[in-house]
Amino acid sequence: MKLGFVTAILDQEDFKEVVDTAVSIGYECLEVACWPVEKASRRYAGVTHIDIENLNERKIQEIKAYCTEKNIEISALAYYPNMLTENPEKRNCYIKHLKNMICAAPRLGVPMITTFIGRMQTKTIEENLTEFQKVWKPIIELAEKHDVKIAIENCPMLFGPDEWPGGQNLMTTPAIWRKVFSLIPSRHFGLNYDPSHFIWQGIDYLRPLYEFREKIFHVHYKDIKIYPEKLKDTGIMAYPLEYMSPKLPGLGDVDWGKYVSALTDIGYDGCSCIEIEDKAFEGSKEKIIDSLKLSYRYMRQFII
Repeated sequence: MKLGFVTAILDQEDFKEVVDTAVSIGYECLEVACWPVEKASRRYAGVTHIDIENLNERKIQEIKAYCTEKNIEISALAYYPNMLTENPEKRNCYIKHLKNMICAAPRLGVPMITTFIGRMQTKTIEENLTEFQKVWKPIIELAEKHDVKIAIENCPMLFGPDEWPGGQNLMTTPAIWRKVFSLIPSRHFGLNYDPSHFIWQGIDYLRPLYEFREKIFHVHYKDIKIYPEKLKDTGIMAYPLEYMSPKLPGLGDVDWGKYVSALTDIGYDGCSCIEIEDKAFEGSKEKIIDSLKLSYRYMRQFII
């Protein structure tokens, strides 16, 4: 496995600066944020380290040459909006950008797109599955045409009142994964597996690795810390951020030794990227760099 990070945490740096930072610490790959150039709608969103809409051959060659020079790999192009939003104008914009990314990825020498399926927040799971098939079938067909893998992260995107009641991503549990993969059974359609999201949902984060081993295209390392006393006070029906918090790997409740051990059991040898959303390491460039260094140091004990 190669060890990298999701570049959205370095939202004040350009692509080359991100690469330089990664290499200086020892990282080997990057999941590169490729949002359209616009104001972010939420934390860690709206970051553009590769501007897909304005790519030309000169820029593509510059990006590829710099990665070769620095000996670092782009594991995936990252874009995480709500693809099934009930706002038709926004949905069309999101899908158009995703399709542009799929077409651009082979030109950049990148094999994968990481994203969300999305979800209609006020609709049932069954209604969302029907809509998913309608929206995503042509997207996956385009990915097959360009030989690009689509890796869906299993984040519910249900943390606060703006994402209530249903959340903004359907791909949240193994039970739903089975239904989704049966509706669109493609070798180009799989998972960007993040164990932290199962912690607060009360789901075993190791067992699904074995069942879905063929669908695990990309891996995240992010931790979640549950605060038991807060949970006792609010209960599981509260907004999740009222009783849990994202943390750096090793500072939460994921057993990373067991997790990486399971990845080796199933023969996973792809890219694995640290995703930093720990508020304790925000507020300054120095804290962000510290978070990247600490996370690298911790995860490196498991990944050679």
